[in-house]
Amino acid sequence: MKQWVRFRLNNQEKFGVLVDEEIQIYTGDMFSRPSKTDEKLKLAECDLINPCKPSKIIALWNNYKTLASEKNLRKPDNPLYLNKAVSSIINLGDNIIRPKSYSEAIFYEGELGIVIGKVAKDIEIDDAKDYIFGYTCINDVTAMDLVKKDSSFDQWTRSKSYDTFGIFGPTISTEIDPMNLQIISKLNDEIVQNYNTNDMFFNVYEIVSYLSKDMSLHPGDIIACGTNAGLGPMNQGDTIQVSVDKIGELTNKLI
Repeated sequence: MKQWVRFRLNNQEKFGVLVDEEIQIYTGDMFSRPSKTDEKLKLAECDLINPCKPSKIIALWNNYKTLASEKNLRKPDNPLYLNKAVSSIINLGDNIIRPKSYSEAIFYEGELGIVIGKVAKDIEIDDAKDYIFGYTCINDVTAMDLVKKDSSFDQWTRSKSYDTFGIFGPTISTEIDPMNLQIISKLNDEIVQNYNTNDMFFNVYEIVSYLSKDMSLHPGDIIACGTNAGLGPMNQGDTIQVSVDKIGELTNKLI
């Protein structure tokens, strides 16, 4: 397993692999044969930033059996998804800022994220693993009361695309088993979500294959695999922490 990170040092963006409390620095393209250098830095000396720059974030809906059962939903015929604007992305540890135009419920949604490693178009399920670079943590923040505001049209993309609602990182972990990862969300240090990726309707390989037949997926693109039971609202001043086995944790405050 490798945990890839990006960081800022002396106003320059660099990347490498996290090993204990050090970063082994690489050069070139993270997604295409990066070169290992002889240089290492202490993690404490570096300012970690998001581990990649996606050209798009795709977020799944109704992809977990437990949550579907709670909401009296059935398994979809195919993965259901929406786009989350890349302008929503914030860096690690930044605050979630309530939009000035929205005063209702803002939900946390802890999720596993797939990070694409090479251009994927019209690929089959058996080949999908070759197109996945690794996995990351996601907090798919949502202005939930906005979704049904217009009875003629569910506003999922709008509800998830406000500035500061796009949270992922802190690493991209490779060579891990995506079928058996525990995801935990803590609201003000209290566990509110605790579930395993083995509860998915569509696994990561099925998701990548299906989406690649709708659109080209590019290196660094992120697919949020959907959330499970326990998602809920945050109050002003609340701290939300999302962690995924073997990847790390995200901590942000709603202000």
